[in-house]
Amino acid sequence: MSKVESRKSVIDQSSGQSGVRRGSHGKTTDTATTVLGLLPAPELPEKVAAHLAQILPSLLRSEISERSDWEIEVVCDPLTGGMGDPAEILDEAERRKRQYGWDFVISITDLPILRQGHVVVADAVLEKGVGNISLPATGGLLMQGRTERAVVHVLRELVSGVPKSHKEAGAEAEWSRSRKNATGQTSRWPLLRYLAPIRRLVPHDPQVDVDVRFVAAPRPWGWPRLLEGMVRANQPWTIFPAFKSVVAVAFATGAYGLIFPTLWQLSDTYGPIRLVALMATSMVAMVFWLIIAHDLWEKRWAGGSPMLMRLYNSATVLTLSISVVLYYSVLLVLFMIAVVLFVPPDLLESQLDHSIALLDYVKLAWLATSVATIAGALGSGLESDETVRNATYGYRQLQRRKAAREETG
Repeated sequence: MSKVESRKSVIDQSSGQSGVRRGSHGKTTDTATTVLGLLPAPELPEKVAAHLAQILPSLLRSEISERSDWEIEVVCDPLTGGMGDPAEILDEAERRKRQYGWDFVISITDLPILRQGHVVVADAVLEKGVGNISLPATGGLLMQGRTERAVVHVLRELVSGVPKSHKEAGAEAEWSRSRKNATGQTSRWPLLRYLAPIRRLVPHDPQVDVDVRFVAAPRPWGWPRLLEGMVRANQPWTIFPAFKSVVAVAFATGAYGLIFPTLWQLSDTYGPIRLVALMATSMVAMVFWLIIAHDLWEKRWAGGSPMLMRLYNSATVLTLSISVVLYYSVLLVLFMIAVVLFVPPDLLESQLDHSIALLDYVKLAWLATSVATIAGALGSGLESDETVRNATYGYRQLQRRKAAREETG
């Protein structure tokens, strides 16, 4: 009997028992414990894995086997997020499974995986009891719920242990929307089945030997969901602390400009379209400067996928754009306060030759923010160059490979 069949028989036997006694913690006393190892990459995958470790024991009992006890172990592995090849990630997961003696292992990477025109959500190698989940493919919104769902899908396949040869070759089927769990109740993700459908297929992939694959469906919607997940994995809010010196320089530059009536007159003359155009120009210039100054643009390496490079660079631009919007918003609030405190209404009225309303102060603060972003922030340096670089996939992969090499000596 193979290892997979042995694991499956243990779970089937425990599921078939009747009248079993439960311990004080709600666990059965006559069932074997199945150990699931989670192998996340550092940062966001590690946080998601910590959440999964808390909920999976009860979730797997309800979704897979009501009378099986599950033990979850989490080991963070830099190589899980440092290798772009899914075959290497699965090999690393198998090595860790043998090392720790787990029954099953699922690696969680924050790297996008593209295979045969599909956005891959998860892979499963049944005979080895190994699976892999690509976190970005679950999307940025509702990521934890979608990852829970992916783990249950993969583990169902690993527990069943049906070899690829026993399935219809090339079979492809939509995961049933009315799928029942082990208790006979409707699964806990009814809405997600419509918002983020996952298609199960048996791949014929010459480069990655997997038995079952789950991909984002339909294909056109999988790409924006992937990009959204990649931006979430970059965690753009973590960059903002590096902008402290930029905010200081920009605010000082803009505040100095507020003492001159020229800026007041320009704000009164400019219409909404010109103010929006100036704001957009300042933000684009800021993003462009960050990419150039910190060398964030990914170049295609030998054998690298052009599509993957485009995704990396698109995620970098969107990540920086979100950070710059946060920076601009904080600066705008500061200038609103400064304008109200330091520009007297009667003096502003005498310069503009008309009565003053709140909109005049808003336009003045808006213009000052855009001018300060261009004139002040672009000439300053960020406090942490590494913080900004760490929000890009290429840099994180290099750092994780380096950490893995140092760990192994």
